[in-house]
Formats: sequence, C-alpha cells, structure tokens
Amino acid sequence: MKRMALTATALVAASALALTGCAGGERGGDSGTDAAEESAGFPADSTIGIALPDKTSENWVLAGQLFTDGLKDAGFKPDVQYAPASNTVAEQQNQIQAMVTNGAKVIVIGAKDGKQLATQVQAAKDAGAYVIAYDRLIENTEAVDYYVAFDNFKVGQLQGQALLDGLAERAGHDAPYNIELFSGSPDDANSGVFFNGAMDVLQPAIDDGTLVVVSGQTEIAQTATEGWLPENAQNRMDTLLTGSYSGDTVIDGVLSPNDTLARAVITSVQQAGKPVPVVTGQDSEVESVKSIMEGVQYSTINKDTALLVEQTIKMIEQLQKGEEVDVNDTEQYDNGSKIVPSYLLDPVIVTQENAADAYKNVPSLLEIVQSYQ
Repeated sequence: MKRMALTATALVAASALALTGCAGGERGGDSGTDAAEESAGFPADSTIGIALPDKTSENWVLAGQLFTDGLKDAGFKPDVQYAPASNTVAEQQNQIQAMVTNGAKVIVIGAKDGKQLATQVQAAKDAGAYVIAYDRLIENTEAVDYYVAFDNFKVGQLQGQALLDGLAERAGHDAPYNIELFSGSPDDANSGVFFNGAMDVLQPAIDDGTLVVVSGQTEIAQTATEGWLPENAQNRMDTLLTGSYSGDTVIDGVLSPNDTLARAVITSVQQAGKPVPVVTGQDSEVESVKSIMEGVQYSTINKDTALLVEQTIKMIEQLQKGEEVDVNDTEQYDNGSKIVPSYLLDPVIVTQENAADAYKNVPSLLEIVQSYQ
C-alpha cells in the first residue's frame, strides 16, 4: 500500500483529530466523493456482509462472533464468512461476490489479500452497496468507502520502542545490541505499515550503531513471513541462528510483528539452547499474555477487537440512517487510487509492568494477569 509521507509527530496528531467524514446514505456519485450530496439510507433489517480472511488468529475468530451478535442486536441480518487459511484469495472473492448477489447493503472486508479484491469491491459499488475495509486496507480501487482499524503505523512505532526499552532493561550489557527483524505476510497491506512504523523508531538506532542486525536483513522483502504462518517464522529463525549466531554470539532482541510469530521465534531460540531475547508481539493472544507474565515474551499490543467491531457497526448504522459517518483521519491511507476516509483507534503497548492496567476492561485477560501476581 502507499502511505502519505508524514512525520511521526504529524501521524500521531492526525490520528488524534476528531474529524467528521463523508456523509452516508443511498449510493451515488464517485465512490464516496459526492457523499455529502447523498440522502436516505437503506432498510433497517438489511443484510450486512462480513468477509473475514481466516481463523488463524484469535482476533479474527472473536471478530466473527462479535459481528454476528452485534449486527443481530442492531436489527440487521449478518452474513459472516471466513476464507479458509488453506485456500487462495479466490474463496474470499467468491464469498464477496455472493454477498453482492444476495443484496448486502454494506460489505465489511477483512482482506485476505487487499491487492486482489478490486473487481469484487467495484461490483459491490455497482450494486449500490457500501464497502468498509476492516483492519486491512483494500488497495488500488476507488470503490472502498471507509477504512476502520487501529492505527497500524503507531502499532509499529510502539513495537520498535518496546524493543529498545526491553533491550535496555533485560540485555544485561550496554549497547550495541544484536537484533533481527521479522515482518508479516506480503499479501497483507498492514505488514508494511507495521514494519515501517517500527523502523521509524529503530532505524536511527541502527544508523548510530546502538543496534546491529547481524544477518544484515533489514528490508521488508527479506524479513517477510509468508501467510503469517508460525512455521515459516520458526524456520527463518532457525536459519538465522545457524548462519549468524554460532558459538557464543547472542541474539539480544527480535522485532516480531505479532504474538503467533513471537512464540515461534522464542521456540526456535529455546531449541537452539540460547537465552531468550527481548521479543515484541501484537494481538494480546492468551498464550503470549501468559508468556509475558512469566517473563519470557517481552511485549504485545492490545487492540481491543470489541472496540473495533463496535465502531464498525456504528458506521453501518450511520450509513443505514443516511447520517454522516464518523472518521478521524482523511490524510494517511492512500490505497493507490484514493485517500480512504478512515477511523483509527489507538493501540496500547503491554508489558509485564502495565498488563493489569492495560487489560482492566478485558476480564478474561485481566484474570490471567492477576493469577501471576
């Protein structure tokens, strides 16, 4: 994806603004550009399509259930579909097309591959439906009306800072620190945003010698983890350890973009008989929260799925009523064809130190944290 070149300060400021975005209502104009002239919504009991990528993450499973329950409570007919992890993007393309055929008034898409959905999104627009990109931006089409997500560049910045903080706290020696970098799947537009956010923080420390990427692999193409699959991350970590950390050479830290990959990296290091480095993560998965409380994984990111689904349903309700749709970012997310009006929520870094406060509104995770205290 393309992201406008803003400074880190401007990015944070932009995400904090409470702006009001394009108006909702009956479809018309050029994919939202004439939205202010639109009026009237659609029937309150309409079908709402929810196309999610797979069930490989706890958050995707939770999102599906929250959408099902929340949309029913709001009076809509939810049509929640998952594209199996073992399938290509074609399965999600077919599901979206079926939602269009079945008359869905809004289609919310957590893209399996945001670069390969332009045809289906255009079909939705042509049929009079709205499209909301959920968590992952859909690229190279003007037919995306809105994007709702946590501020993913900020996620990366928080991960980068957590790595620096963790190294200072746990490395047991002064700089330089030996590190390796991991990024997500190349078919996920968020992967580049996470990585660029992290490098916004880490690159100056690499440049001044505080951090040393021993393998020399600092480009996103070198650090990518196909399919977000843990076995791919573990295999790469095995290779890095064999090639760059033989003998007494210690790896001090690893930038991991999510919890599933963090645990894979940790497993690799443990099996190699080396001390566990400072490892970042994201998603607040149960096993990683336990690992953090046990002092193994250093950090994760809390992105409350319930809040993200709640905001998405609010946007759907505003569209149904023909009201203006709330957005708070109209500058950052260029999908290659347009700047997509966005609503960004703030992520929260979580370490052992602040876990109880970070999860005070997440009873299941708070109970885990308290069991270690």
